[in-house]
Amino acid sequence: MASCSRDSTVRLWSLTPLITHLQINILADRSWEEIIGNTDYAIEQGAPPLLCGKVSRDIKQEIEKLSSNPRVKKLRWFSECLSPPGGSDNLWNLVAVIKGQDDSLLPQNYCKGIMHLKHLIKFRTSEAQELTTVKMSKFGGGIGVPTKEERLKEAAEIHLRLGHIQRYCELMVELGEWDKALSIAPGVSVKYWKKLMQRRADQLIQEDKDDVIPYCIAVGDVKKLVHFFMSRGQLKEALLVAQAACEGNMQTLHVSTPKGALDSDEIYKEDFNELLHKVSKELAEWYFQDGRAVLAACCLLAIDNIELAMAYLIRGNELELAVCVGTVLGESAAPATHYALDLLARKCMMIPVCFPSVGYRNLAADLLLMIPDNELHLVKLCAFYPGCMEEINDLHEKCKLPTVEECMQLAETAQADGNIFKTIKYYLLSQEPEKALPIGIDFIKEYISSSNWTLDTIFPVLDLLSYIRTEKLVLHTCTTARNELLILYGYVGALLAIRRQYQNIVPALYEYTSQLLKRREVSVPLKIEHLSEELDAWRACTQFTNQSSEESPYTPPSDSQRMVYATLLKRLKEEPLKGIIGSDYVTGSNLPSHSDIHISCLTGLKIKGPVFFLEDGKSAISLNDALMWAKVNPFSPLGTGIRLNPF
Repeated sequence: MASCSRDSTVRLWSLTPLITHLQINILADRSWEEIIGNTDYAIEQGAPPLLCGKVSRDIKQEIEKLSSNPRVKKLRWFSECLSPPGGSDNLWNLVAVIKGQDDSLLPQNYCKGIMHLKHLIKFRTSEAQELTTVKMSKFGGGIGVPTKEERLKEAAEIHLRLGHIQRYCELMVELGEWDKALSIAPGVSVKYWKKLMQRRADQLIQEDKDDVIPYCIAVGDVKKLVHFFMSRGQLKEALLVAQAACEGNMQTLHVSTPKGALDSDEIYKEDFNELLHKVSKELAEWYFQDGRAVLAACCLLAIDNIELAMAYLIRGNELELAVCVGTVLGESAAPATHYALDLLARKCMMIPVCFPSVGYRNLAADLLLMIPDNELHLVKLCAFYPGCMEEINDLHEKCKLPTVEECMQLAETAQADGNIFKTIKYYLLSQEPEKALPIGIDFIKEYISSSNWTLDTIFPVLDLLSYIRTEKLVLHTCTTARNELLILYGYVGALLAIRRQYQNIVPALYEYTSQLLKRREVSVPLKIEHLSEELDAWRACTQFTNQSSEESPYTPPSDSQRMVYATLLKRLKEEPLKGIIGSDYVTGSNLPSHSDIHISCLTGLKIKGPVFFLEDGKSAISLNDALMWAKVNPFSPLGTGIRLNPF
């Protein structure tokens, strides 16, 4: 929503927080009473937000009429109803196409958005035919012939009469009479004509003129034309040309391979298909960095790249939409859907007004129960819940976990058996969760003291420890353990940020860890000098990798820096969800800053786009940085032990 004051200041307001609870209720398949109500009840003090309008009632009636698979329709219709403008309708149309919906059921405005590639040529051809019919009467006019030197013209005419066709063509080119040269060139050979067409195309590309298009198409130089469009940022045009080539609508002039023309054609088709996917991904990335994650996802669904489409929705913090779409798409989107459900549950767990609210607690549990292998997720929820003993045991029962008393006994048994992970898990679920801290921290310190440790070895334990109840973690008796936990998570968070290519926050995480090491009395096998070495090596090697030939030269990484960085990469291993690699960009990331200028406490730069305030109410960081930080380090950059909830 936008508003304007008398001094012409434009303010943008997000109403999303008002409906988040409703969206999650719909995702969790809650009863209609928790979604739709009447205005008399909704305006009562303390009543949760409900949908009270005609549209929501109409949706309910239509869903109740359905005899099969009503959940899919329910997710789609409410998602379209509650999602702000920005491509969600387009996204759902593409989901329907992927799921096999008949083309006749697509809306009329489908062709105006991002279409699935199997429809792109069909719809664009139809559009071209319509335009031809309308504009045929206006067609006409020729290209004016510029005045040239009479002597050269005369020489060209003589060469033509003598049969020196190639010399005539070259003179016409020199005079700028390309059309005459090209019309005669086949008299020399098709090969010569093609070379001349390519020369003309190269000239027009240098002049940055649209006239190059027919020349490239005539000789079948699809790659040159696609790269021309991409260099100008005309990614939709590049996509259309690449798809036309993939469908065989452009004849490529090439010499047959020894294996035969068919094999050669297959090779060309494979090249065009690769080019098509490259253009689609580049267009998606352009939309994404412009803060339009939904349209980025549309570009990728158009080429059936479900994994990357889901990743863009998650990286754009469109979590509710990601879960809806992932649920409908099914198995192909399952890993990303489960990750989005986990983040949504964290959102419910951390909403300030909710804990110890039973409603939000159960909502978080319902979301996690939608994940097939959910035991560890439910353990984290129960470990973090700060209610009274009776409420905690109720939650344990809902999540099919032992009671608090039984967890204490199981922890002692696991400790006696030497099972570290189970010991930590059950202590966190017991009435004395602080007992888990020294056991887990000692385990991690022992591992990172060795030279061959990896991130995957220590992260599960560290992540589990981070879900200790905040009220226990901030106790004075836990000061040393808390400081060591924050330092270890800061360092591991920096490594995770490197693995996920969160370039903006890697230096901040190293600096955060170094400052905690400097200011707090701890005993951890980390040295400030070693952290500085790693950060310098990361900077040198990643800058060297991303350095373009056009940029000014700089000092390449030293041999020692290469060795440090190589060791770092060995520890990191590969990211399980490859699609989520890369920085987050939420809607509005490129909007101008607020009239009250906020400086990021991570980067020291003015914040552009949405701002996220930390727990002191003063310190601020960008929402993008807050999301990335929370995904690799759940604790606040202020070092208080408070968890972040930017989701």
